[in-house]
Amino acid sequence: MDDTVPEKVVVHKDFPRGIHFRRAGPRQKVYFEPEDVHACIVTCGGLCPGLNTVIREIVCGLNYMYGVTRILGIDGGYRGFYSKNTIPLTTKVVNDIHKRGGTILGTSRGGHDTLKIVDSIQDRGINQVYIIGGDGTQKGASVIYQEIRRRGLKVAVAGIPKTIDNDIPVIDKSFGFDTAVEEAQRAINAAHVEAESNENGIGVVKLMGRYCGFIAMYATLASRDVDCCLIPESPFYLEGKGGLFEYIEKRLKENGHMVIVIAEGAGQELVSESLQSTNQQDASGNKLLEDVGLWISQKIKDHFTKLNKMPMNLKYIDPTYMIRAIPSNASDNVYCTLLAQSAVHGAMAGYTGFTVGLVNGRQTYIPFNRVTEKQNKVVITDRMWARLLSSTNQPSFLGTKEIRGKHEKLSTKLLNGVNSREKTCN
Repeated sequence: MDDTVPEKVVVHKDFPRGIHFRRAGPRQKVYFEPEDVHACIVTCGGLCPGLNTVIREIVCGLNYMYGVTRILGIDGGYRGFYSKNTIPLTTKVVNDIHKRGGTILGTSRGGHDTLKIVDSIQDRGINQVYIIGGDGTQKGASVIYQEIRRRGLKVAVAGIPKTIDNDIPVIDKSFGFDTAVEEAQRAINAAHVEAESNENGIGVVKLMGRYCGFIAMYATLASRDVDCCLIPESPFYLEGKGGLFEYIEKRLKENGHMVIVIAEGAGQELVSESLQSTNQQDASGNKLLEDVGLWISQKIKDHFTKLNKMPMNLKYIDPTYMIRAIPSNASDNVYCTLLAQSAVHGAMAGYTGFTVGLVNGRQTYIPFNRVTEKQNKVVITDRMWARLLSSTNQPSFLGTKEIRGKHEKLSTKLLNGVNSREKTCN
């Protein structure tokens, strides 16, 4: 139980030991007696491949490994605690749900009323809560944990991080991400076929990525058919020397076709300038974005119409909801199993207020505050983005001054991190 996993494995030789997390897994001492356990599972936020697999493995893990029989499914997200019926979960009920997309428990955004949720947990006699959701959901889980602690209740709260965008910090990746990247290949391949089959064909594919471009970046690297990848972290401009339009013309003259992949959060500042954007938010507090895929497709069409130099055929594909509604692939199924079993082992050992996740290839228990303090984003001065630029041969759309500024900002963060004291997160 004293095994720890370091947050960073690549460090300078003079750096201190840094932050370590408890390694996940079964413990010699179990806090809860199986017959006393009354567990519940809730799924919140948007859909993601692998949700049903996680639900199945929590139920099977509790039953097969510890003999727990009382497990409830909370219907419809956080608000289901106080406004909907519960679903009794048995190994028979969840036996083949991993073959389906979505979640058998239903989900929703918002609806987080801490006092009502904890009242419901207390009234039902629940003593283990498994919360599956993204960064907003994990923030909600942290508040629930704090209220349970304030009341002195003997309840274990465990989070399983879920986000198709892969924007949760600390962990190597979130479940469903591999499946999303794999499914995105189908859309990119279709766009490539369309573009290649038409004179000066352009295929535009919009992928998920509100604040970060991990799906777009990894799908581009995996595809090899993409000529330009646009993500929220890397600003771009349309007109003028070194702009997107100039690059499109260059690629069409060289190859006769091109494929553009754009993350949904990319170029929002440009969209806001040309459209009257609103500051509306969804129930989770996320800003409602303009459709950058439709916008950039129209801009490209307008540019070539105005030039009247060459004919152009553009096809726009938006596979957003198709990608997140499918069942998880083999790789994600294995990962979901490990996450679920790690959460069960942690809760049964009496740990609480933690999220499970893979850190440097090892399953760990991470305090809620560590995964909610910031968002994971693509670092455009890092190696992976450089690899993408080498693969697509696209311009960076950044001047030397901007690159230097971003690099200096990153260096300052690293230097500030040197002074952090050695610490283990319990």
